[in-house]
Amino acid sequence: MLLLDLDNFKLINDSMGHLAGDRLLVAVSERMRACVRPEDTVARLGGDEFTFLLEDLDDLSAAVRVAERVSEELRNPLFLDGHEVFAAASIGIAISPPDSQNLPEDLLRNADIALYKAKGEGKAHYVVYDAKMYPQAWERLRAEAEMRRAIGEGQFRVHYQPKVDLHTGGIVGFEALVRWEHPERGMIPPLEFIPLAEDTGLIVPIGEWVLREACHQACRWREQHPSFADPPLTISVNLSVRQLRQKDLTQRIARILHETGLAPEGLSLEITESVLMEDAEGAIATFGSLKDLGVGLEIDDFGTGYSSLSYLKRFPADYLKVDKSFVDGLGEDAEDTAIVSATISMAHALGLKVIAEGVETAGQLARLRELGCDTGQGYYFSRPLLAGAAGELLRSAVPR
Repeated sequence: MLLLDLDNFKLINDSMGHLAGDRLLVAVSERMRACVRPEDTVARLGGDEFTFLLEDLDDLSAAVRVAERVSEELRNPLFLDGHEVFAAASIGIAISPPDSQNLPEDLLRNADIALYKAKGEGKAHYVVYDAKMYPQAWERLRAEAEMRRAIGEGQFRVHYQPKVDLHTGGIVGFEALVRWEHPERGMIPPLEFIPLAEDTGLIVPIGEWVLREACHQACRWREQHPSFADPPLTISVNLSVRQLRQKDLTQRIARILHETGLAPEGLSLEITESVLMEDAEGAIATFGSLKDLGVGLEIDDFGTGYSSLSYLKRFPADYLKVDKSFVDGLGEDAEDTAIVSATISMAHALGLKVIAEGVETAGQLARLRELGCDTGQGYYFSRPLLAGAAGELLRSAVPR
């Protein structure tokens, strides 16, 4: 059995419309049918997922050859409404377990496990099921169930890391960062749970909760510290790729601002460069809608992706955030220093301000000031703090 999932179907469906998406599915089905024997079965399971049932094959290599033929066929472009479209696919391959008591269910489960691994390894990829994958799949299911329970039980916490004006030394805002406070395992770092949250879609409710909590907290700080009301102390919140693809994203954010009482200019949304480039045209449209709402926009991890300067000019952003990997080498690595310097100059020429991430030493701070960087963030100023500790930091902060 082969289980196939189109890698970019949702993007095509969202950008070109459901009718175009339906025509794509028909065209892909015809190409798949041409890759197998008359006695084989090709069926659509739902959405953009298909299954191939290949009967009486001599060995696994024959199934692999079918997967390779399908992958090769999908590399050829399709034409929808005058546009050239490529429909890459991830494929999981499984053979009938010899000792199975429930063959159809076991075969489909194993192919699904292989498909999940294929999607995790990159697009246009196939993976053959191996028995070693089964415990990994169970662990993923356990982790997903645990994360769902964590959402329901309120185990997530928001920590706040200050952003500092490099010219005055005053705090101008905070970035809201989610942490998982597990009752048994303690604090779980984001790198351990964010990928799973993205993959399962749980990042959407988690991200919306962080956004609402951060907006509430920003309002509390303004009430407690009137000196940070004008100009407003901004709260920055990260947007995931799944959130960015929500058609009603702007309406959701507007509703949260209304519910919490935070003015739009008090919120800034961070989107990583790599997320933006997954669908640059769609991101430009979403950015425009968010900009009309009045919130700030930041391109995060700048320099680590492959964004075109022509796209950068079209993104209605307010800030570029220079990635920590470049800040680390400031003053010691000539190439890193040149990249940071060029980024700051380019951003300023485009009317953008620059935030340096990962500032950890006085030397880095001094160099950033020399280069004209606007804002800094990192352990040199403060680690991410719970709301109470961040409030104490505001109480003792230097005037802006």
